[in-house]
Amino acid sequence: MNRDLTVGKPERVLWRFCLPLFGSIIFQQLYNIADSFVAGKFVGENALAAVGNSYEVTLIFIAFAFGCNIGCSVVVSQLFGAKKLREMKTAVSTTMIACAVLCATLMALGFLLCPSLLHLINTPQELMASSLLYLNIYILGLPFMFFYNVATGIFSALGDSKTPFCFLAASSLSNIAVDILFVTAFSMGVAGVAWATFLCQGVSCVFALLVVFRRLAAVETQERAPLFSLPMLRRIAVIAIPSILQQSFISVGNIVIQGVINSFGASVMAGYSAAVKLNNLVITSLTTLGNGISNYSAQNIGAGKLERVKQGFTAGIKLVWMLCLPLVLLYLLAGRSLVYIFMDQSTGQAIDTGVQFLRIVSPFYFVVSAKLVADGILRGAGAMKQFMIATFTDLLIRVALSIVLSRPFGPAGIWASWPVGWTAAAALSLIFYHRGAYLPRAQAVPTAEE
Repeated sequence: MNRDLTVGKPERVLWRFCLPLFGSIIFQQLYNIADSFVAGKFVGENALAAVGNSYEVTLIFIAFAFGCNIGCSVVVSQLFGAKKLREMKTAVSTTMIACAVLCATLMALGFLLCPSLLHLINTPQELMASSLLYLNIYILGLPFMFFYNVATGIFSALGDSKTPFCFLAASSLSNIAVDILFVTAFSMGVAGVAWATFLCQGVSCVFALLVVFRRLAAVETQERAPLFSLPMLRRIAVIAIPSILQQSFISVGNIVIQGVINSFGASVMAGYSAAVKLNNLVITSLTTLGNGISNYSAQNIGAGKLERVKQGFTAGIKLVWMLCLPLVLLYLLAGRSLVYIFMDQSTGQAIDTGVQFLRIVSPFYFVVSAKLVADGILRGAGAMKQFMIATFTDLLIRVALSIVLSRPFGPAGIWASWPVGWTAAAALSLIFYHRGAYLPRAQAVPTAEE
C-alpha cells in the first residue's frame, strides 16, 4: 500500500514507516548470519573463515546494488511527493534498464577479477578454493540481488515498508532451513551455503518484482510514461553514483582492513568474521533506518515541506538511540555467547577475538547512528557532496589507523580504528545538517522531460 509521508505527525509517520524497515533489514542480515552460522557450526572454523573472507569482496557488489536502490528511491520519493506520477513511472523503468546493463557488466568483471582480489587480501592457501567457490556462486545470483534492491527501494519511495518486510521474513527464514538442508543432508559444504542464498533470494526477487509492476500498473496517468529517459537517468545517477562510490570505497577499505586481519591467521579471521556479522547487523539496520529517513525527507522536500524535515531529524535520533540501547547492552554483556553461535568451540583465540571486537566497537553505535540520521536527510535532499565528505573521512581514518595500530597493538589496534573514524565522520555530518546543506536543493525535483 502506497503511503504519503508528507501528512500526519512527523514522529508518528516516521516511526510507522521505519520500524518495518528495521525488521526487514534484520531478516536481510539473517542471510549472511545464516551462512556464517551454518558454515561455522556444521562445516568448521576454516569454512567460517572462508565465508567471512569472501564477504568482504561481496560488499563491492552490494555497494552497486545499494546505489541503484538509493538513486531510484530518492528520485521516486521526490516525484511521488510532488505528485508527478508519469515521471515517477519513467524513473522506475529507467532504473530497471540501467540496472540490467550494470549487473551484466559486474558479473563479467567478477568472474574475471575475484581470484586476483582473493590473492590481494592475503587469503590463506587453505581457504582459497572455498572462498572462490562461494564467490562464483554468489556472482551468479547478482541479478536477483540487484533487482530485489531496486524493488525494495521503490516500495520505500512509495511509503510502503511492510511489503518488503513480508518478503524478507519469508525468504530469510527459508534460507536458514535450506542452508542447513544443503550442508547437513546433502553434505555440500560451503557450496551449499552459497546455493541456498542463491535459491531463496531468487524466489524473493521474482515475487517482489511482480508486486512492483502490479502496483505501478494501478497508478493512473493522463499520458503513457516513457520507458527510458536519458535526462531521468542523469538525475538518478546524481544520487546513485556518489552512493555507489561511497559504498565501493568503503568495501575497498574493508578489503584492505581484511588483508591486515588475515596476516594474524585463520583463528583471528574466524573471530572477526563472527563479530563483524553481529556488527553489520546493527550498522546495516541503522543504515536502513537512515534510508527510510531519506525517503521521508525526499517526499517532504518534493512537497516543499521543509519544517517536517527538521522534525524528522529529531524523531530519527530518538528512534535510532532507542534501538541502539538494548543492542549495545546485549553485545557488552552477552558478547561471548553471541560469538559462540558461529563457533564449534566455546573457548580459544577465535572466540576471544570476536568478544574483544564487540566490546571496543559497540558503545559507539550511538555515535554512528546520529551520523546515519543526518546522512539520510542529506541524501534525501541530494546533498551528496557533503554526504561523501563525511563518509570518506570515516573510511580514511579507519584504514590508516588499522594499518598503523595493528603493529604495536595487534588486532585490538585494528578494532580501535572504528570508533575514531565514526566519531570524526559523525561530527562532519551533523555540522552539514545543522548548516542547512539540504535547503538549496529543496526545489530540485526531477522530471522526465528536463
